[in-house]
Amino acid sequence: MAFEFATAGRILFGAGQIKQVLTLAAASGKRALLVRGSSRRVAADLVPALEAQGLSVAEWAVTREPDTDMIAQGMATMQATDADVVIGVGGGSVLDTAKALAVLATNDADHWLDYLEIVGNGAVLQRPGWPCIAVPTTAGTGSEVTRNAVIGVPEHRVKVSLRHAFLLPRYAVIDPDLARGLPPTVTAYTGLDALVQCLEVFVSPHGNPLTTALCREGLAQARQLEKAWRGEAPVARSAMALAALCGGLGLANAKLGAVHGLAGPLGGWYGADHGALCAALVAPVWRMNTSRLQQSGTNASALDRYAEAARILVDSPDATIEDGARWIESLCTTLQIPPLSTLGVDREDLSACVAKAEKSSSMKGNPVQLTEAELMTILEESGV
Repeated sequence: MAFEFATAGRILFGAGQIKQVLTLAAASGKRALLVRGSSRRVAADLVPALEAQGLSVAEWAVTREPDTDMIAQGMATMQATDADVVIGVGGGSVLDTAKALAVLATNDADHWLDYLEIVGNGAVLQRPGWPCIAVPTTAGTGSEVTRNAVIGVPEHRVKVSLRHAFLLPRYAVIDPDLARGLPPTVTAYTGLDALVQCLEVFVSPHGNPLTTALCREGLAQARQLEKAWRGEAPVARSAMALAALCGGLGLANAKLGAVHGLAGPLGGWYGADHGALCAALVAPVWRMNTSRLQQSGTNASALDRYAEAARILVDSPDATIEDGARWIESLCTTLQIPPLSTLGVDREDLSACVAKAEKSSSMKGNPVQLTEAELMTILEESGV
């Protein structure tokens, strides 16, 4: 047995941990670029507190999922402010942007597109970036502990990754209280993304004992998603933050599967919300994968993992794989997950999207190789 496990330099988890950002940032640099979302809810208190620590702070807002134009603008802001530490406070798009800016600031900025997968030429980052502190305000992507940043390339209608161990933040500060007040839709989409990441790593043949253990725990915590969506007990928010962290730790050290293999190309093609796409796809992919595994009689370990996942999610030792699929479908109905057609997915583009999906890195982590026809069936069953 041989495997590698890499993550952020230090992980701080728990209510109130946002206060730790002050001392961490002060010890990391003198000029901070605070990358945030469109809301200043957290930044309004954080910026003056950082300035009281002696840092100069410039803010930069991320208002959509990052693309090449946005990263170029952010790099210009980095240069103009002479920032030497980057603090990302927000959802996955914000954290991916912050990570990308921190590492590109110390590498070849003139040819940074070369570092991108698929559309680049495979250039490898040469130097570690400026210190990056990742502070998630949603419980979804786990970007605070992953080694990649997803960036859209509009002219190619794709999303690709900037990927290297240098993308791992120096500090990941997860404070579940920061997710209070999120709109139910955001809680649903990001929470299902976290659940899917834990599930796909859990059943992937590329997992290892550490990722399996983490994602087993993540799936158990993800049972609290409906309570978090309803705005109930704070413990549910904490559970979902932990589920997202487990999923991020898992995917950074294993591979995902067909849900993300399809969601990536669809997101790049239509610009649809990543979490919403994953939510629409998860149950049909579960059914297709388990059906194929049962028919082929191969990869019994993956089928066993699906059975275990069902028992965890349903919270019953007697739950079957079918019960697991129904539990996910029921959850998606409760959370009002829209079909793919509502997200703009058009039947006329399905073949092109499937062709892109078949080449994606995530698809290589699926426990069974799905045919073009089977991927088309999944999309149709996801509501195209």
